[in-house]
Amino acid sequence: MNDKIIIKNAKENNLKSISVEIPRDKLVVFTGISGSGKSSLAFDTLFAEGQRRYVESLSAYARQFLGQLDKPDVESIEGLSPSISIDQKTTNTNPRSTVGTVTEIYDYLRLLFARVGKPHCPICGREIAKQTVDQIVDQVMEHPLNTRITIKAPLIRGRKGEYVKLFEKLQKSGYTRTEVDGITYYLDEEIPINKNEKHNINVIIDRLVVSEDCTARLSEAIDNSMKLADDLVIVNADGIDSLFSGKYACPNCDVNIEEMEPRSFSFNSPFGACPDCTGLGFKMEFDEDLIIGDKTKSINQGAIKLMGFNIEASAHTDSIIRMLNKKYSLPLDVPIEDLDQKYINLLLYGNGGEQMSATYKSPRFEMKYKRAWEGIIPMLKRRYKETNSDYMKREYENYMKLVPCETCGGKKLKKESLSVTVGGLNIYELCNLNIIEAHDFFENLVLSPSEEMIAAVILKEIKPRLTFLLNVGLGYLTLWRESATLSGGESQRIRLATQIGSGLTGVMYILDEPSIGLHQRDNAKLIQTLKGLRDYGNTVIVVEHDEETIMNADFILDIGPGAGVHGGNVVAKGSPQDIMNCDESMTGRYLSGKLRIAIPDVRRTPPLDGFLRVKGAKKNNLKNIDVDIPLSVFTAVTGVSGSGKSSLLNEIVKPFLENKLNRARFKEVMCDQIEGYDKLDKIISIDQSPIGRTPRSNPATYTGVFTQIRELFAMTSDAKERGYTAGRFSFNVKGGRCENCSGDGIKKIEMNFLPDVFVPCEVCHGKRYNRETLEVKYKGKSISDVLDMTVEEAVSFFENVPSIRNKMQTIYDVGLGYIRLGQSATTLSGGEAQRIKLASELSRRSTGKTFYLLDEPTTGLHSADIAVLLKILQRLVSSGNTVVVIEHNLDVIKVADYIIDLGVEGGDEGGTIVATGTPEAIAECGASYTGQYLKRIFEKESTIKTGKTEPKLNYQPKENKI
Repeated sequence: MNDKIIIKNAKENNLKSISVEIPRDKLVVFTGISGSGKSSLAFDTLFAEGQRRYVESLSAYARQFLGQLDKPDVESIEGLSPSISIDQKTTNTNPRSTVGTVTEIYDYLRLLFARVGKPHCPICGREIAKQTVDQIVDQVMEHPLNTRITIKAPLIRGRKGEYVKLFEKLQKSGYTRTEVDGITYYLDEEIPINKNEKHNINVIIDRLVVSEDCTARLSEAIDNSMKLADDLVIVNADGIDSLFSGKYACPNCDVNIEEMEPRSFSFNSPFGACPDCTGLGFKMEFDEDLIIGDKTKSINQGAIKLMGFNIEASAHTDSIIRMLNKKYSLPLDVPIEDLDQKYINLLLYGNGGEQMSATYKSPRFEMKYKRAWEGIIPMLKRRYKETNSDYMKREYENYMKLVPCETCGGKKLKKESLSVTVGGLNIYELCNLNIIEAHDFFENLVLSPSEEMIAAVILKEIKPRLTFLLNVGLGYLTLWRESATLSGGESQRIRLATQIGSGLTGVMYILDEPSIGLHQRDNAKLIQTLKGLRDYGNTVIVVEHDEETIMNADFILDIGPGAGVHGGNVVAKGSPQDIMNCDESMTGRYLSGKLRIAIPDVRRTPPLDGFLRVKGAKKNNLKNIDVDIPLSVFTAVTGVSGSGKSSLLNEIVKPFLENKLNRARFKEVMCDQIEGYDKLDKIISIDQSPIGRTPRSNPATYTGVFTQIRELFAMTSDAKERGYTAGRFSFNVKGGRCENCSGDGIKKIEMNFLPDVFVPCEVCHGKRYNRETLEVKYKGKSISDVLDMTVEEAVSFFENVPSIRNKMQTIYDVGLGYIRLGQSATTLSGGEAQRIKLASELSRRSTGKTFYLLDEPTTGLHSADIAVLLKILQRLVSSGNTVVVIEHNLDVIKVADYIIDLGVEGGDEGGTIVATGTPEAIAECGASYTGQYLKRIFEKESTIKTGKTEPKLNYQPKENKI
């Protein structure tokens, strides 16, 4: 078998006929400038070809359902193994998605509980079991010989009535005795019974003495009882009653439990989910604090601002409010916070249906009517339930918050499902153990011999997955933890657990920057895991910029030298030392220290009163901490993955500032108080969400510059003569676009079981617009020509249009001068998409009082790209703005003016402030993991006496002067 993967003439996207040999069963790293072609080679070529070959091995009938990938633009690939791809993906925001479901551990737990779980009565907690006649006989025969036994069938249990017909029926069936409320009667005598009281009635089936030859008679009596009493039988031995059931039912509480199946433990199935919250564990309820926006204002001053609640003159609501004032003396000019609670209840929950006379006045007419006031919250509930508009539902949800379901207490499952235990824990209690505790639970789980045989194959799947989560440092998470609350690093490693926990061999794994969101300490654990995969006999290909990952690689392929049209070539290949010895490799020059991002000689210090003071932060794992975030400086918030960085900034600081500065309406901010925001005028937040998932989305549309370009074309003399508006130049609406391809520029030809073929539109030839629209020119260029321009070209082309030029310049400044304005968002690399979003936000006008919040802006960026990014951020701070980044990249952390380090660990062991101060101060803190790595950086920097400190990107043109 070939020990190499041989690629010949790969031309996918910007690759320039790459031919390369990659060793098999090694840890291979593809690196290079962001957008240089790494992902094109790894995913669009290697993985695409591996998937295509697999699908082609299936029958034509199967292929028509599975579809096919296009054959990548490559001459040939030899030595290709079955491939598994783990690409970049944002965290799942579905509230039903948990760590347990994502890793599939929960699926195996459902099977485990269905097969070996022990059901208990959900009311009294008594363990119940399904017993056959033979099992009951065996238990009765355990009594000593000559024990007197009475077999009784419980027919009536705690019900009112006289039951005369029942007694007659039993007598006709041959029975002679019955037991009513503990007293034995003959059926042929008059039985005193009060029809208005509840009674327990048992019919006596047989009486016998335990002996070696009584099993047949005993079995027949028990069988008759179970037929009469719906699978129930009472066995009285020496005056003591024992109740047995032939199905899962509590004999004492008369509660039945259905046959246990895996779906009985699924909160996504009606068979297992709590009926009230449908398995979500929470409900959306209208919140008083969100409805009354400003309690310092009165009703007349507009304390309540709701859609459909208008107290201005001539408004319908105004007439109701005036009537409440007249009938109940509801104060209209008293601040809400000073109102008696009865008035607040009257306003929010209505007047109990009492009719009132109201007068509605409009400029045209006056109308008198009678009606009750239902209250604001009942009114909103009714409208939310009745509306079919998604827009209106979102509007109403602005005044709602999540509250735990009262029925299940947030446990998502039916009480019957929660009454089943394994090892003394129900499935909710087990999933609420952290991974360390869950791993220990299964290691020490004691089962009966028969249960062990059943559970063996299930535990074989659960234990390795838990072990893998432990190995990558996620022992603090619980299986019940919602995926939406995970940090970027946590979600990456959980996805790895899902994909590679199976322990396959002979597979080619292709991973796209698995170090995203990982602290250096966590990154070391990840590298060991990747090496373990390699040692199993797999080829591990990693697209990565992280220095530690690159230095641990067996083979490196450096692609470049630049990005986009300036990349697509193999610059260097071989060991880490081979890459460092190559002067043409930008990666090698950074690894060797010939190029580096310099540590600033002087760090900024905030003014004495220049702090945003957060008091009592307690979201997620934050432990009621007080944090002072300095203003007008560059701050990095650091800490191991899961330490609470995102909870502090994205879930407390961001929504608070959005509410106060941007007039947003976030539902709740879980802290006691935030001070110092009066020194800011707005917040701009940049997170890791994608810029678009459809081919129609592109840099021009995302940044908003396309609207200005269309308006510019609409102002040309040609457009005015023809009566064209800006809408004419949109490829998303009818009018100016080519209708043959609906503005896509390409047409998809469905080929049944063969891959779909995409061909340029034969009418517009890929230009997206019809002939008349393309005849309109600005400076000799049509709208299609402009979309085909690179950002670099657009800066010069629109030099006399400041509104467009400034946005183009910002995109150019973040190192994206090579991308085209109309380039589909689906073809952008992770680093490119992130920087386009950054450029869009940075292009907004800065007043010097802006709070910039960036969530790991170095995602997908090469060291050379990070150097360019840092110039932009430092320029913002120099203008007086505040820049706060959540970051793990040491090149960013070391140049920050101030660091807030959270930890010490993640999860429950995190959520506290470890250290604050300059990077030098953090480096001296032994308790800080970030400090330990910073100290190494500073020691390494001090040994470097020569070498350039600024990267010179040889693929960028000369800077355009504005």
